[in-house]
Amino acid sequence: MSRQRKRKGEPVTGWLNLFKPADMTSTQAVAIIKRLFNAEKVGHGGTLDPLADGILPIALGEATKTVQWAMDAHKEYVFTIRWGISTASQDAEGEATATSDVRPAREAVEAALKAYVGTIHQVPPKFSAIKVAGERAYDLARGGEVFELEAREVDVHAARVIGMPDADHSVIHVVSGKGFYVRAMARDLAADLGAEGHISQLRRTRVGAFDAAGAVSVADLQALAGDRAGLFAHLKPLHAVLTAMPQVQITAQDAGNLRQGRTIMLLPHVIERWREGRAEEDDRLALALAGEEAVALGEVRAGHFEPVRVFAV
Repeated sequence: MSRQRKRKGEPVTGWLNLFKPADMTSTQAVAIIKRLFNAEKVGHGGTLDPLADGILPIALGEATKTVQWAMDAHKEYVFTIRWGISTASQDAEGEATATSDVRPAREAVEAALKAYVGTIHQVPPKFSAIKVAGERAYDLARGGEVFELEAREVDVHAARVIGMPDADHSVIHVVSGKGFYVRAMARDLAADLGAEGHISQLRRTRVGAFDAAGAVSVADLQALAGDRAGLFAHLKPLHAVLTAMPQVQITAQDAGNLRQGRTIMLLPHVIERWREGRAEEDDRLALALAGEEAVALGEVRAGHFEPVRVFAV
């Protein structure tokens, strides 16, 4: 009698706007959600530091095919710099590497932040998940290895001081694009101001369409363990991260053809509506919807929709 293959979970699909607590890794959060939902496939939309709390979008099932758009989305952070001490990891977990009596005034911090708005070059922290010769940078850093990381272009859309509770602390709000490191900003800002400093508190308040107001905590989800309806009520559709993408409405018959990988023809009024929704004239990408159900991502060309990524029912 052949051995029956062990089930690895159910084909649950959707996005979860999770509020991750501090002292939990993003990987641990994914494991908790996978277990609670008994989900076959789970991923996240951008790592959040273990010492940080805030928005960690979790993708389940077919929603993992849209993770790229969560990674590329604008992100908002509120963080506190503790002046006077720099650490190896640029956060409160690392060992102190330098101290200083310099305490930058609010006006000085505000003035220095102006240089960080726009497309800038940023060297990621050595305590990061970036791979160096196949190894994670944070593993090399913890092992005492000597290495350098190259600067990367990142976009910072806004940066301002929103609080100065005392001379030792500055609270800053930042809106950034992908690949941006708050800890690197704190490191560089301290250097620009002739000071020492590290991140003492960090919260991610938004990732694209996911914000703190609509988030659910890990604790609240764990309280619903075994309550399938209660858990699933927190799931958002797989295209929740694609709100800015132009859409094309299709018929059920066309949906069936797309799921077979076939190109479909679009009616003129559908194409016109798609054109109106485009951010750029040369952008061909579109989301095909049958009612409220996402069917495929694809390109609109010569009156046809060509599927690139199809979502299973």
